[in-house]
Amino acid sequence: MQFIQLVVSGLAQGCIYGLIALGFVLIYKATETVNFAQGELMMIGAFSGLFATTVLGLPYWLSLAAAMIATALVGLMIERLVLRPILGHPAFSIVMVTIGIGYMARGLVTMIPVVGTDTHSLPTPFRGEVFRLGGLVISAEHVVVIAVTLILCGALAAMFRYTKIGIAMQAMSQNQLAAYYMGIPVKRFSGLIWGISAAVAAIAGILLAPLTFIHANMGFIGIKAFPAAVIGGFTSLPGAIVGGLIIGVVEALAGFYLIEGFKDVAAFVVVLIMLVVKPTGLFGERLAKKV
Repeated sequence: MQFIQLVVSGLAQGCIYGLIALGFVLIYKATETVNFAQGELMMIGAFSGLFATTVLGLPYWLSLAAAMIATALVGLMIERLVLRPILGHPAFSIVMVTIGIGYMARGLVTMIPVVGTDTHSLPTPFRGEVFRLGGLVISAEHVVVIAVTLILCGALAAMFRYTKIGIAMQAMSQNQLAAYYMGIPVKRFSGLIWGISAAVAAIAGILLAPLTFIHANMGFIGIKAFPAAVIGGFTSLPGAIVGGLIIGVVEALAGFYLIEGFKDVAAFVVVLIMLVVKPTGLFGERLAKKV
């Protein structure tokens, strides 16, 4: 029973990793850019939800929607003002810019008096509630994390499969130049994908807040989400979630059964194994470029 309890806890944490990894994959598929500021977008989303709840007095679920909108606007602004002007530069330059954006975001939040230097708790309507299944005790926070992740994944899958915008995004991820010649507004869609990715990060931040706390350095969890994207395959949206679940469960089991400290490196051990066994990830596509 203890094992099952750890697995459930790991799955909930893995959903957070998976949602952040989903942002990595969304942006990479569309622009072939790795956004290392994804964790900081999650942090901005969490603080936005905290502001909406404690200052504006919005209910929890409305605060979630407000945080998604606010963070999506931040993502759009980053793409339009910072990244779009340097498109065409070496990929290393763009990666360094996203790392710099992450540091700037943490610095700006830290500069806010009281708010940026303290640790905050996000009020939720289900805090402290538990569900009992025989001898298994599952917290409501874990149930909400898993349920919202499933709903979000279903919504994204439906969007990409059945809507014109989703189909256009898929075409853009396959070949931007061909998509442009077919009349797809590539630049506009690139900004839209950054907005969607930021909104997903905000959801991850709001879901993570009841499990931990909101603080300026919570974006460092993105370092754990990056291995999740690698394990699942950097070109696969379902793979991002599966990779996150694997990392979450491995961390939970390693933290309980193995020596102290191994939990912090477990994700990277799994990544190293995956790169040796299947470099493209579990669901990744092997791409070949003709020269």
